[in-house]
Amino acid sequence: MGELHPPVEPYDKGMLDVGDGNAVYWEVCGNPDGKPALVVHGGPGSGCTEKARRLFDPARYRVVLFDQRGCGRSTPHASDPATDMRHNTTGHLVADMERLREHLGIGRWLLYGGSWGSTLILAYAERYPERVSEIVIAAVTTTRRSEIDWLYRGVGRFFPEAWERFVAGSGGTPRDGDLVGAYARLAADPDEEVRAKATADWCAWEDAVLSGETKGSSQPYTGRPPAARLALVRICSHYFSHGAWLEEGELLRGAHRLAGIPGVLIHGRLDMAGPLDTAWELSRAWPGAELTVVEEAGHLGGTATLGHVLGALDRFAAAG
Repeated sequence: MGELHPPVEPYDKGMLDVGDGNAVYWEVCGNPDGKPALVVHGGPGSGCTEKARRLFDPARYRVVLFDQRGCGRSTPHASDPATDMRHNTTGHLVADMERLREHLGIGRWLLYGGSWGSTLILAYAERYPERVSEIVIAAVTTTRRSEIDWLYRGVGRFFPEAWERFVAGSGGTPRDGDLVGAYARLAADPDEEVRAKATADWCAWEDAVLSGETKGSSQPYTGRPPAARLALVRICSHYFSHGAWLEEGELLRGAHRLAGIPGVLIHGRLDMAGPLDTAWELSRAWPGAELTVVEEAGHLGGTATLGHVLGALDRFAAAG
């Protein structure tokens, strides 16, 4: 149901000073005169990937990718415990996206992303709807506290052994306590061994939640390079322990601001990390959004999900 476009290298890239001592890495691929699009990566803290470049027809798109604060090639890196996380919030990332748009001289751009990336896309688009031409999201999240509680507590009913280990790794936090907050403190501990163990325990839990999709063939979290893994866990726990600095349900309540922006939502029915109801609620609250449910897919997607993403991006490229 669709194949990735051939590999492509950036024709421009740089580091954008976004203030507070932070510099954000960005790159641009494809056609300099093509339709502008921004890839908003997940995590938070995963960083942009070469594969994401290949979702877009390089003859028709001007594709912008960036590493959000503290991860990838952005500096300072969250894997360093000395890195101050006070200036790494959803509001800061939204402002960084807008500063990057201005820096590149783009009037309006298509936004693509998934998982945490969808939360950041929605936060940006509801703040700057006039700057967004279309939106394509695979694996919808809005990072409500109820969604965070599901991922780090509720879904444990399906993986009780792994969840018991996750609770134990939090350092004695009660089963009904603030697990994510405990991991946020451990991930920022000055002791390298404490940080490393917390990172390993967090990643083992995330991999367990995805194990029905991977069937043991890969470890999407544990398999990352050490520094990237440390940064990911520190940033994730930092964001989720603060509810992403969003009021509960804020992005769903604000979805009416997206009226007039064509949107395609693609979500796997078997997504254990982010159940389908969030995508369903968003599709009901966003006038004109299209929701495609992929019956056999989970959070990581797969061939069918990829086909729907490529189809949406090709359709929007043709729309100009």
